[in-house]
Amino acid sequence: MNAIRPHSDVPPNAEGPSSRGNATVLAIAQGLFTASIAVDLTLTGLTGYQLAPDKSLATLPFAMITVAAAVVTLFASLLMQRLGRRWGFIIGAVTGGMGGLVSVWAVIHGHFWLFCIGTAAVGVFQAFAQYYRLAAADAVEEAHKARVISIVLTGGVIAAVLGPALAAWSRDLMSTVFAGSYMVVALLGFLSALLIGVCYRDVEPTGVLKQDAELPPRPVGVVLRQPISLAALANNAIGGVVMMFTMTAAPLAAVACHHTIDDGANIIQWHLVGMYAPSFFAGRLIKRLGMPAVLFAGMGLSALCGIVAMSSTTLSSFYVALLCLGIGWNFMYVGGTALLASSHRPSERARVQGTAELIRYVLTALATLGAGPVLERYGWTSLNLVTFPLLALAAAMTLLWVRAARRAKAMPANVLSSSR
Repeated sequence: MNAIRPHSDVPPNAEGPSSRGNATVLAIAQGLFTASIAVDLTLTGLTGYQLAPDKSLATLPFAMITVAAAVVTLFASLLMQRLGRRWGFIIGAVTGGMGGLVSVWAVIHGHFWLFCIGTAAVGVFQAFAQYYRLAAADAVEEAHKARVISIVLTGGVIAAVLGPALAAWSRDLMSTVFAGSYMVVALLGFLSALLIGVCYRDVEPTGVLKQDAELPPRPVGVVLRQPISLAALANNAIGGVVMMFTMTAAPLAAVACHHTIDDGANIIQWHLVGMYAPSFFAGRLIKRLGMPAVLFAGMGLSALCGIVAMSSTTLSSFYVALLCLGIGWNFMYVGGTALLASSHRPSERARVQGTAELIRYVLTALATLGAGPVLERYGWTSLNLVTFPLLALAAAMTLLWVRAARRAKAMPANVLSSSR
């Protein structure tokens, strides 16, 4: 991976057993979280329609997940700076479990607004769970960051497939339809809290230069204006916007193209596999080919999604397009996360990571809300055209970092040290 600054005196292969164990624990926790979100993704729209006093509010409960996550994400980072990530992850998971129980009660008693509170609590779970990958990355040397991020995200592979199946299996478990599914959401949250509480241990950031550790924190704006930070935001935020914008509209576009509702659901399921399955090899691919190559490959695959989607509306084209989109997002997300974890000093971690995640959440929430109206007014082809300038912007910001990294690498060490 190209770096903006050299790293510590710690051997480049240093990776403690506690760090490896934490990555495995976080991968399992990621799987539990993804399964709970998949249940909500599958059923919350239907449940909201069933409970809403005004059917135009049917999607509000699911939107509350994203809104709550966006509101809480910066607070979550600051809280974990104070209490440690272990306690933060436990608080997030317990809140998600409580949200599942509230949803059960709301479904049984037909209370729409209480159901919205329950799904918002799951959004709080999401806000904390998004830091699993960063917690794993912070605990290892830069050479290993992409690999442990990939390990954490592999937990989502099986969950992406099993989540919808869990939703279907559990929806009639209790006397009121869908109540059993939200009991599963509660159990997954509490199980995640138990797993983190028993098996996870906070690990201090690894590979930090002594002078960096002693320096005071810089303003967040200064950190985020660095080329490496801009590249991280480009791949995390813009990659997420392109993915959510297209994914949200895809099932609706498939139905409009005379495919069935089940076809739309299957397209999303394969898209989820594309999002998480590359995690088995993305870290190794970055180590072998280099970070820039994998980031640009992710952008290329995301662009290929748009090309395929515009060229044909056959069912196979939808499958290929959404699979490419998922893989492209994964490459950009893993790489962008590794860059973000390398962009700041330890004293800046909470505010920088929290602000970056807040930006990502706000932009992806806007993309989710905008996808339906854009599809309705302009159509599937025009919707896909919108993604190309966004990907071009991501490519430009990434290229800016690549050039800055090369200049820094060519700069004499004493000059680089005095300029810091």
